[in-house]
Amino acid sequence: MMVNFVVERNTILFHACATQLGCFLTFMITECFLLASMAYDRYVAICSPLHYLTLMSRRVCIQLVAVPYIYGFLVALFHTIITFHLTYCGPNIINHFYCDDLPLLALSCSDTHMKEILIFAFAGFDMICSSSIVLTSYIFIIAAILRIRSTQGRHKAIATCGSHMVTVTIFYGTLIFMYLQPKSNHSLDTDKMASVFYTVVIPMLNPLIYSLRNKEVKDASKKALDKCCENLQILKIF
Repeated sequence: MMVNFVVERNTILFHACATQLGCFLTFMITECFLLASMAYDRYVAICSPLHYLTLMSRRVCIQLVAVPYIYGFLVALFHTIITFHLTYCGPNIINHFYCDDLPLLALSCSDTHMKEILIFAFAGFDMICSSSIVLTSYIFIIAAILRIRSTQGRHKAIATCGSHMVTVTIFYGTLIFMYLQPKSNHSLDTDKMASVFYTVVIPMLNPLIYSLRNKEVKDASKKALDKCCENLQILKIF
């Protein structure tokens, strides 16, 4: 996307487009299940704090990361192979800022009905499974928070989950809007705007959302802001 901003002719090779689609699908599917893994991590931290180190051992953490990546890669490879085995007769202008399934299907002169069913089925399965884990985890988390008597304890528990919930809401909301609506309601221009959220906005916000829970980061951010304000005041004086 950044390259497209600065070059006059935005072109991409057929195999490069396939690679881009494969990478995008791999990381998107992986993020769905990583968010579910993070929800389970927060469930253990709040509901079973004394058993946290046992339940979330190094081996378990590696499995919670490795399994989403392996599954995401296999599903992405399957979809990419099907998409690029379709026939493309022209035009060859992709109405998007990267190679995605839906804009590519709009260019195909093959019958894309089966591919559309597969997209809906896999997207539905991935989102239902991962969101079910997230929702189940947060039901137990909310129940545990309500049992906490101290206000400070509740605030600490909510702070642990707040950043994750913001990311989950934005991420799942845009994916449901993109992939789980009828074809008749699809507009590629609208989809492009939705895509900006989970390809640009969420990755940009993630470091900020998750790091602001860290006291050292908060202090460093405050110092940087104070210094910036001082520099602006000096500039005004001169």
